Amino acid sequence: MAHVDWMIKGPELATCNCDWGCPCQFDARPTRGNCRAVVALRVDEGHFGDVRLNGVKAAAILAWPGAIHEGHGEALAIIDERADKHQREALLKILAGQETEQFATIFNVVAAMTETFHEPLFAPIEFEVDQEKRSGRVSVAGIIDVKSEPIRNPVTGEEHRAKVVLPHGFEYIEAEFASSTAKTTGTIENEWTGRHAHFCMLHMGPNGIIH
Repeated sequence: MAHVDWMIKGPELATCNCDWGCPCQFDARPTRGNCRAVVALRVDEGHFGDVRLNGVKAAAILAWPGAIHEGHGEALAIIDERADKHQREALLKILAGQETEQFATIFNVVAAMTETFHEPLFAPIEFEVDQEKRSGRVSVAGIIDVKSEPIRNPVTGEEHRAKVVLPHGFEYIEAEFASSTAKTTGTIENEWTGRHAHFCMLHMGPNGIIH
């Protein structure tokens, strides 16, 4: 089946309610039995057909009652309000896993495991990341407040660096793991401190990760 030619490349900050390291990254069950996540990205280079996506930002709040692969999830997508009509439509299709080979991207996997898609929002998104320093911030006024920092040794307080490689991943090949504090309000509410985060550079298209 032919898909629309699309590509996105840019940084992502993903956070969830699992302990540092997130066992879901290694096909184990989530730390607390359920999965709740806040994810944000910026497209530095990208297109969807003839629509340029450079500079567009997006975020999502996600929740599942159990492990992601057991389904029954809910999702709220947020697109930066500076995106025009065509960019909004294009990015929402990518985030919904459309125009993509089955299970080839994290977006397609998440969409397949989600049964409730809330009406998307369009609002200013503040997105700052430094993958090398494992430091980041995501803010959508009144909806999302996320901060990430390096994991620290509980005895010495020294920064603890963990870089993970997943050669056959559908979200990233390499990521820096970190610690997150998050609070979301409204449609899907979350709140945690000192939980999992990871930074990665997304580079994908309709057939999955671009190597």
